[in-house]
Amino acid sequence: MRLHVPIKLRWSDLDAYGHVNNAAMLRLLEEARIEAFWASDEHAVGGSTAVLDGRPGADTLTLIARQEIEYVAPIPYLRQPLDVQLWLGRLGGASLEVNYEVWSPEGAEPRTMFSRAATTIVLVDAESQRPRRINDREREAWTPYLDDPVQFTKR
Repeated sequence: MRLHVPIKLRWSDLDAYGHVNNAAMLRLLEEARIEAFWASDEHAVGGSTAVLDGRPGADTLTLIARQEIEYVAPIPYLRQPLDVQLWLGRLGGASLEVNYEVWSPEGAEPRTMFSRAATTIVLVDAESQRPRRINDREREAWTPYLDDPVQFTKR
């Protein structure tokens, strides 16, 4: 199963060529990932996919170990939010792989996939600064979103 997170573009996301800049793409993926998996003041920790506490003073840090993006088509400025689809390609001991496909807005015709990406995240205990295992609550919340990893074009 995939999560669908609508992400609005900002005018500043565009580069001189009139499409979303590669550095801005990393920020857009980060926004979608945080919305999907990190709890905030509006979302209580637990009971959903948002089981990581991203607030100041949280017990767990999330460190990016690896990111890969494949650009399929340039993203022009769009007033409607992009449809960022997220799922987990892997749940390891202390790490997980978040997978993404970035699509044109829902309802747009024709539908266009703009990019696919993967981010490996390591969970780290804030006090010890050492990796910590994914706990049962996190694993239970995330398992329904576990699917085949994103398939990048062969080089």
